[in-house]
Amino acid sequence: MAKDKKFRKKKKLGSYPFISVVFSVTLALFVMGLFGLMLMMTKNLTTIIQENVEMQVFLNKNLSQNEITKIVKTLSSKDYVIKKEGVAQISHITKEEAAKEFYEETGEDFVEFLGDNPLKDVVVIKISPAFHESQNLVEIKKEIGFIRGVHEVTYIESLVSSIRENVKKVSFVLVGFSVILLVVVVILINNTIKLALFSQRFLIRSMQLVGATTHFIRKPFLLRASLFGFVAALIAIGLLASLMRYLNTEVEGLLELLQLEQLVVLATGIVLVGIFVGFMSTFAAIRKYMKMSLDELY
Repeated sequence: MAKDKKFRKKKKLGSYPFISVVFSVTLALFVMGLFGLMLMMTKNLTTIIQENVEMQVFLNKNLSQNEITKIVKTLSSKDYVIKKEGVAQISHITKEEAAKEFYEETGEDFVEFLGDNPLKDVVVIKISPAFHESQNLVEIKKEIGFIRGVHEVTYIESLVSSIRENVKKVSFVLVGFSVILLVVVVILINNTIKLALFSQRFLIRSMQLVGATTHFIRKPFLLRASLFGFVAALIAIGLLASLMRYLNTEVEGLLELLQLEQLVVLATGIVLVGIFVGFMSTFAAIRKYMKMSLDELY
C-alpha cells in the first residue's frame, strides 16, 4: 500500500501574504488620507471665513462720482485689501441701493416717510487674513479715516477677534492630531510588515547559510514591499475618491472646499508614505532577522 504523500508548497524568497498585508496597509493609508481631506477642507473653509472679514467705509454726502471713484481706486491699491486674479475685493453700495435693500427686507419705505434718504454711500472692502491682528485693523481704520471724503470706518471687532482665536485653536488641534495619526499609521504599517516577514525568518537564515549575499536576500523583499505599498496606496486613493463623490451627493458643494492641487499633493503623499514606510520597515525587519542567532529565531 503506497504511502500518502503530503506536498507542501515551497516558499519563494520575498514572498509573504499579499491580501492581509495590502488590506492592513490600505486601511492605514485610507485613514491617513481621510484625515488629510478633513484637514484640507477645514483649512479652506477657514480661509473662506477669514476672507469674508469686511470693513465698511461710509462716505460723506454729496460726493461726486469722480470723488467716489478716486476713493475706491485709492483703497484698491492698498496691500490689506484682498485681491483675486489681480482684482481688489471692493464693492460700492450707493445710498439708493441701501434704501431699496432695506425696503425689500422690512417692507417699510422710510425715504417716502422722511422725504429724504439719510443713508450714506458705503464702500465695503475685504481685509486680507494677514492683517487680522487687532493692532493692524486699528491702524487700517485710522488710515482710511484720513482719506478725504470718508465719513466713518467700521468693522465688527468682536467677530474678527473670535475668528482669529478660533482659527488658532483649530490649527493647533489639527496639527497635533496630524502628527499623532502619522505616527500611528507608520507604526501600523511597520508592525504589519514585520508580522508578515516573521514567517520568512528561517528562509532568510537558509539563504545566509548557502552563501547568499545580503543584497541578494533583501532585494526581493524590498521590491515586494514597495509594490504592496504602491498597490495599497492606489486602493486607498480609489476608496477616498468614491467616498468623496458619495458625500458630495449628500452635502451639496462639499467638493468646492477642495482644490485640485491639494488633492494631487495628498494622493502623492499617500503613495510615497505607502512605498517608503513599506520599504524601510522591510529593510529594518530583514536586518534584524539576519543578525539573530538560531535560538533567537525560534
